Amino acid sequence: MTEHVKISDGGNGVRLIVIDRPQKKNALTGAMYDAMRVALEEADASESIRAVVFAGQPGMFSAGNDLADFLGQARNGFSDAPALRFIRQLARTDTPMIAAVDGIAVGIGATLTLHCDLVYASPVARLRMPFVELGLVPEAASSYLLPLRVGRLKATELLLLSEMLDADAAVALGLVNAVMPADMLVDHALAQAARLAALPQGALAASRQLIRGDRDRVEAALEAEARAFDAQLQSPESQQRLQAFLSRSKPA
Repeated sequence: MTEHVKISDGGNGVRLIVIDRPQKKNALTGAMYDAMRVALEEADASESIRAVVFAGQPGMFSAGNDLADFLGQARNGFSDAPALRFIRQLARTDTPMIAAVDGIAVGIGATLTLHCDLVYASPVARLRMPFVELGLVPEAASSYLLPLRVGRLKATELLLLSEMLDADAAVALGLVNAVMPADMLVDHALAQAARLAALPQGALAASRQLIRGDRDRVEAALEAEARAFDAQLQSPESQQRLQAFLSRSKPA
């Protein structure tokens, strides 16, 4: 579907999804979102895939949306965008998910991890959610999930002021399980995924559901965000900020 998402399945029941667009800091296009969504749908439908690991390239997990591509995809509204289809799939995926975050994790690169069952990071991992800066609102149910994890005050700081989190701070807040050397990061995530895949699947699924809580609340938050995101996306304020960002990011 796209050469920028590499999907491989091990014989131990683990699927590895690698974001592979280093020349654009792993910024995500509509085609990349669709490829990852399909990979998750296939995992849920498969009896042999029992855990999924997300990873990026060395030093970069994902810079978030490719804004030029995203604005083109969202011309008919955010509700039709591949990004939202992927986010909805994240929230409903039954297969355990693990993130291996090395380097930058911006926007969806950060909020994706809130849906993962385990998260590991390298020492240079940096998480940031700059939605309001761009005249937008949080997405991927982060306005609901992040306060549950870190408390309302800290979530406000991270979502409204777009504060950067380094790996140690993310561990202290409970957003990351552990910091691993970069050269061991993906292997460690794959090993933990293999441990999950080897567990009794009925007990694993039931326990995961109990730990994660009410999926309906997550999906309701996700949809409320999507409506607000769509409204902001059409606003002159957002359009001005997004275009200014695009102008700055273009090479001279």
